[in-house]
Amino acid sequence: MKVSFADFDLPKQLNSALEKLGISEPTPIQLKSFSPIMSGKDVMGIAQTGTGKTLAYLLPVLKTWKYNKNGSPTVLILVPTRELVVQVAEVVEKLTEDMSTRVLGVYGGVNINTQKLLVYEGVDILVGTPGRVMDLMDRKLIKLDNLKFVVLDEADEMLDMGFLEDVEKILEFTNDD
Repeated sequence: MKVSFADFDLPKQLNSALEKLGISEPTPIQLKSFSPIMSGKDVMGIAQTGTGKTLAYLLPVLKTWKYNKNGSPTVLILVPTRELVVQVAEVVEKLTEDMSTRVLGVYGGVNINTQKLLVYEGVDILVGTPGRVMDLMDRKLIKLDNLKFVVLDEADEMLDMGFLEDVEKILEFTNDD
């Protein structure tokens, strides 16, 4: 039996975005991860590059996402590199094109003041490297107590790059109810 994204009962904005992106059928990792993520379980996925891991976590996250007036992120996606921040933020922006979602990608190596101004405008989905997220937290620019989802994308790479301490500190500040 052929499975489609219609089986995921996604909001029409997400279905429309997938259609615009030319994505019509879920990949195996998307099929296996959708229900567990939707049920609130922690999920660890391992799959080859190009198999749709980013959509595997974004679709269930965005299916349940609700606008948050207070400007603090409700979704935090930690990634190991600035290139991945840019890539993931672009995917989120494409998927949420027809939704009132404020997406912000943050990473080191650029002026923090520019990112600080964007944070002041409010952010719903924050994609960032652990170091820059810690910088913003240390400066009391972002609070993580309204998070509904935390994603550690390429967690093994973050650990290999020495981000364990930052990731642990960030997770301490998340609301886990």
